[in-house]
Amino acid sequence: QVQLVESGGGLVQAGGSLRLSCAASGRIFSTSTMGWFRQSPGKEREFVAAITWSGGSTYYADSVKGRFTISRDNAKNTVYLQMNSLKPEDTAVYYCAARGGGGLYYSQTQYNYWGQGTQVTVSS
Repeated sequence: QVQLVESGGGLVQAGGSLRLSCAASGRIFSTSTMGWFRQSPGKEREFVAAITWSGGSTYYADSVKGRFTISRDNAKNTVYLQMNSLKPEDTAVYYCAARGGGGLYYSQTQYNYWGQGTQVTVSS
């Protein structure tokens, strides 16, 4: 069992930066693929980024590539999402997700555990 708690969301102006954190409890964190997803009002939840258990491989949605960076610290059971050059269209609730085992996945159906989400609002 893995429990996930996101933090770091807030209000920021366009062009600004935020760093989201996701603290995980549970022994399988260090062997889990981790992902970030987001959901805007009236839209379906969409993939943002994923990272393998070792941190050796990452994968990004085209909409955030070059602006967002996913990373993890297995000693702290934490995964991060550094978000730079934020745009109003990045406004959403951001969710952390975990999947036991290897591989990189962009489909939310592949993830077993989810956090409650943290709100990110980017003003123009």
